Amino acid sequence: MSAAAGAAVLPAALVSPAAASAHSTAHETDREQHRPARPLVIGHRGASGHRPEHTLGSYTLAIELGADFIEPDLVSTKDGQLVARHENEIGATTDVSARPEFASRKATKTVDGNAVTGWFTEDFTLAELKTLRAVERLPAVRPHNTIYNGLFQIPTFQEVIDLAREQGRLVGRTIGVYPETKHPTYFRSIGLELEPLVARVLKRNGLAGRNAAAFLQSFEPTSIKKLRGLVDTPSVVLLDEVGQPFDFKVSGDARTWADLAKPAGLDYLKAFTDGVGATKNLVIARDAAGNLLQPTALIHDAHVRGLKVHSWTFRNENQFLPLNLRSSTDPTAWGDIIGEVQTFLTAGLDGLFADYADTAVLARDLYLSGR
Repeated sequence: MSAAAGAAVLPAALVSPAAASAHSTAHETDREQHRPARPLVIGHRGASGHRPEHTLGSYTLAIELGADFIEPDLVSTKDGQLVARHENEIGATTDVSARPEFASRKATKTVDGNAVTGWFTEDFTLAELKTLRAVERLPAVRPHNTIYNGLFQIPTFQEVIDLAREQGRLVGRTIGVYPETKHPTYFRSIGLELEPLVARVLKRNGLAGRNAAAFLQSFEPTSIKKLRGLVDTPSVVLLDEVGQPFDFKVSGDARTWADLAKPAGLDYLKAFTDGVGATKNLVIARDAAGNLLQPTALIHDAHVRGLKVHSWTFRNENQFLPLNLRSSTDPTAWGDIIGEVQTFLTAGLDGLFADYADTAVLARDLYLSGR
């Protein structure tokens, strides 16, 4: 795909002891043959470590910090407009709970088999959502982000695309968009099918086709299969460590995400997608204490099938890092994120989702320079 660079042999990187221990020799030749020339840095929900997630402020900062792509999670409004929110329940990411005019909208719904209580985008028109303001989702972890509470609206997918193009002109490089369809089976069940809405926006913006500066993503393979039939834009199927895609559960398909990470699962996926977006533990597992082990076979197995591997989510705080890369027992202090990113790049990763685009870009660039 055009958004990711082709294979190249890079100079050997000097990595931390953790990286060296995670370096598997079994597939070394394959890694050199398939190693990406410049792994992608994807601004996860923008620069969500520095600004409240899924806001234009967060996306703008991610671009300024060097991200190659920005990632909006997409849900629908009552009137069929796509907006960027991590979930359709917005109680934790907006000020809706403090807005008395919307108190009656609070509800309990079953989303992907789970009972969820709160306020849902599908119960609001776009005009109503635009009256709300975003807040930091993890205030205990990132209290510095709370100073931006109330400054940003909920952006539409179109506004995110417009921003990527405008900021791309300013920084002199193409900025890709990496949208995710959230809970597509659920939205289809309430008459707000996401895939046609996504395809319409992509076509309107010239992002339908193999050369688009975009990747599509979903935890539901059938959503990606539907999108491939509508727009043929590059895509990945997201893989979690535990459980199975909800569309598989509904259809009676017993395969899990872990099954899809195996050779037979990758053979199934390669018919309609360009790669996998795997949780980090599927790429490099951890031992019982939380230390990194050697890479799994996933990158090798994907690469020999022509599939890319992007991994999520790289975060600077100790609580999200492997035990052997933490700086202290303080869960919110920053640990050796540079070492973690370089360990995964040494394993042959094609792209990474990062909350802090600046440290991810630095780690990537140091790795490429052989440092």
